[in-house]
Amino acid sequence: MNLDIQRKVTPELHLEITTLLNREAYFLDNRKYKEWLELLTDDLVYRMPLRETVEGVGVDDISKDMAFFEETKVSLTTRVNRLYTKSAWVENPATRQRHFITNVTVEGTEKEDEFKVRSYFLFMRSRASTTDIEQMFGERNDIIRKVNGVWKISSRTIFPDQSVITTMNMSMFL
Repeated sequence: MNLDIQRKVTPELHLEITTLLNREAYFLDNRKYKEWLELLTDDLVYRMPLRETVEGVGVDDISKDMAFFEETKVSLTTRVNRLYTKSAWVENPATRQRHFITNVTVEGTEKEDEFKVRSYFLFMRSRASTTDIEQMFGERNDIIRKVNGVWKISSRTIFPDQSVITTMNMSMFL
């Protein structure tokens, strides 16, 4: 890695970006979806490719041509707006959810106000009085960019560790 790029990542910068990710988790856990949208750039790419089960050590098991979802800020805004209507039956009753974000690493890019950020996630949710707990875990690769002096997420690729998703639906945001 270019040393000039590497030097841009200071402890203060790492804290700022980690704080952004923690704020994001808080907004999602508390169903503050409109506030969450404000953390995203207008040109956002938000995707979760399929993980395939393949044999062999070191084999790439991420599908190049299939995804669980591939969205933009516009499509996410449509989903969020729907959650505030009576037709969002998937969230009635509302789920209780937690996003745990760990192992945050920040790496510089060629662009001055843009960074590659990798984090691990554990998502857990329950609904009503059921004893079932759904969970998903894996890695997120983000591009975080400063826009008008504010850090925002401009790209997120989510790599679930599960090749079979066991959640009842994919209505969550990761």
